[in-house]
Amino acid sequence: MYNEYLEFAKEIALYAGKVMMDAYQQDIDLNYKTDKTVVTAVDKKINRYLIERVKEKYKDHAVNGEEENYIKDSEYVWVCDPLDGTGMFVNQIPVFVFSLALVYRGEPIVGVVYNANEDKIYTSIKGEGAYCNNRKISVNNKKLGDLGYRTNIEIFNNDIVDEVLLIKELKKLSKISSIGSVARSAMAIATGNFSCDIFPGTAHGNCDIAASYLIVKEAGGKVTDLYGNEQRYDREIKGAIITNGISHNQILEIVKKYVI
Repeated sequence: MYNEYLEFAKEIALYAGKVMMDAYQQDIDLNYKTDKTVVTAVDKKINRYLIERVKEKYKDHAVNGEEENYIKDSEYVWVCDPLDGTGMFVNQIPVFVFSLALVYRGEPIVGVVYNANEDKIYTSIKGEGAYCNNRKISVNNKKLGDLGYRTNIEIFNNDIVDEVLLIKELKKLSKISSIGSVARSAMAIATGNFSCDIFPGTAHGNCDIAASYLIVKEAGGKVTDLYGNEQRYDREIKGAIITNGISHNQILEIVKKYVI
C-alpha cells in the first residue's frame, strides 16, 4: 500500500512541477500572508489540486496544506507545501521545490520533494531508504568544524531564534548559507552536500518539514524540533534541526543559547 501512496505523491509532484515551471519567469500574481511571507496563485492552485485528488482517491484521508486544508477526522493526513521557496520563485531565482508527505498518526510514512528546476524527485517510504531519481542517497559524515561542513539557516520575521547571534557563533565552525527553501536545503543534506539546517518555523512549519523529515532520516540523518525532541507532523511544530546526525547534539546545544 505504501508504494501506491508513493506513486500518488509522485503524480501530484509532477503536476506541481509543471504548474511551477509554466508560471516561472512570468508576471506573478502574489499576495502577503499575515506572517509577511509571500503566497502566489501557483501555491493555491497546487494546494487545491491536491485536495481534489485526495477527495477523489482517498476519501477517508485529510489534507493539511500550507495554503488550504481539507479537515476531517483521519489518522492519515497529506501534509503539503505546494511551493517551498515562494520568495525565491517570485524573484525568479531557481531555488524552490514541491513537498508532500503522507503522515500516519503524526509520523511521515511517505515523502516526496520535487525540484522541477533540475527535474530531480526525492522519494522515501518509511524503512526503505531515500532516493533521488531512483538512485539511493545518503548524508555525509562530516563533523561540525570539519572543512566543508555547511549549515543553512532559515531566517524568519519572528521571535523564535536570534539568528544574528546564532550565525556569529556557528560561522566559526561551519560555512553558513540561507538559500530560501528549507526543503531544498534538506535535500542537500540527504545527498551529502550540506550537513545541517536550522529552521525556526512558521505558522505552517509542519508543511515545510514533513517530507524532508522522512527523506533525511531514511538517508541516515536526524531531525528534531529546536529543543531536541521528536514531534508530530500533522500539526504545528516547534521548528526543526535537520542534520547528518553526527553533530546533532552539538548543534542543539548551540541553538538552545539563542532560542528566545
